[in-house]
Amino acid sequence: MQLTFKDRILNLDTPKIMGILNVTPDSFSDGGKYYLKEKALRQALTMVEEGADIIDVGGESTRPFSQAVSFEEECERIMEVIEIIHQECDVIISCDTKKPEVMAEAYSCGASLWNDIMGLTEEGGLLMAKKLDIPVVLMHMQGDPQSMQKAPHYENVVQEVLSYLENLVHRALNAGIRKEHLIVDVGFGFGKTTSHNYTLLQHFDKFTSLGLPLLGALSRKSMLGAATSEPDPKKRTLASVCAAMILLQKGANLLRVHDVKETKTAIEIFNACTETTRCSTLS
Repeated sequence: MQLTFKDRILNLDTPKIMGILNVTPDSFSDGGKYYLKEKALRQALTMVEEGADIIDVGGESTRPFSQAVSFEEECERIMEVIEIIHQECDVIISCDTKKPEVMAEAYSCGASLWNDIMGLTEEGGLLMAKKLDIPVVLMHMQGDPQSMQKAPHYENVVQEVLSYLENLVHRALNAGIRKEHLIVDVGFGFGKTTSHNYTLLQHFDKFTSLGLPLLGALSRKSMLGAATSEPDPKKRTLASVCAAMILLQKGANLLRVHDVKETKTAIEIFNACTETTRCSTLS
């Protein structure tokens, strides 16, 4: 399995890391920490050195009850950062935005992957994805960031999320977006209770039936704090790495994380175990 970009191919036979770079004042875990462009660039370079294959730049917080920002403000926060990262290092840059117009600007500055929490359901999303002809992450969310955690409800969370993602993929393919450009994300924490999230984690392998790369995004999330009684997201690194290992075992191809170095170690152990198992099977 692989992702095709205009200037490279990202082989997903072994899992890859998407490092989170929130250039916002209010993100749930690192809000404000990398708000200044110079600090954002240093953090991006650090994540690349630690093993990130993709840097995911976001300028609008999507934590529960967060407030939307304007096109102008989002662009002001991220475009220079994307441009400088593109100039300074040879890494795939993703833009975490729901706005097609923002993605178009990000693409012109050097971004080549679209991480869309709305799964191209915003007006103009499908047309923009087809026009840019770049890989896109399609994510499940019940509601929107302002309402998603008020009273999330499912009869069967795994089947409903799977059906939703199937519909997103179907819409994208019908719009002329190439299958090799699609990635899916179950949307941990987006319109789900803690119980919903752990049910999705337990059955994460069922989403391999989509036949597309799976992005696992559990880093520092509240479900980890609920299980470990840790209220501070910044102190959930160990929990995040443990969750990442479960995702790997259940078929994740990409991990979206804050703690790149620690996650890279988990992937190295996973790869060593996988290779040993493969060789034992062949012999």
